Amino acid sequence: MTETTPPPSLLSSGRRRWLAIGVGALAGLGGAGLAAWRLSPGPAQPDAAAQLWGATFEGLQGEPLRMADLRGRPLLLNFWATWCPPCVQELPLLDRFHAEQRARGWQVVGLAIDQAANVQKFLQRVPLQFPLALGGLAGSDIGRALGNERGGLPFTVLFAADGSILKRKMGELTPEDLALWATLA
Repeated sequence: MTETTPPPSLLSSGRRRWLAIGVGALAGLGGAGLAAWRLSPGPAQPDAAAQLWGATFEGLQGEPLRMADLRGRPLLLNFWATWCPPCVQELPLLDRFHAEQRARGWQVVGLAIDQAANVQKFLQRVPLQFPLALGGLAGSDIGRALGNERGGLPFTVLFAADGSILKRKMGELTPEDLALWATLA
């Protein structure tokens, strides 16, 4: 009986390990780059802020929410939906921010890209103190004008008291984001 020996490997186990680590690192960097690209808002259209300040949205009780009435104080505008897990996750954080910052003149508005019935049902489970309105197609169009070219949610825009755009973020806000933003306006 003859004994067969396996063919010699082209790469030693140490080299294979380093090659695997290198390939893994490159894949990770590529994934991080893709995520950063997807989560970076595009440029805002030159008239985006004017579009927002000229808009009126329907409140949850049918009352109008005129954005022009909110000018003159810092505004955090959050585009969200009940079917969006990161949106739902950040809403209590936004509610705490609203409670902590309103005495300093801050306003927080949630613009739901959703159906009124879905938002009403959601608010029975998760009550929120800051104003909410229904965005509809006009809200989606304004979101795109503000740089949310892909229509992703959540999308948040911080406006200065003069109505200019200070910050924008695609994706879920963090407590660190809000702590930094509170110092800007």
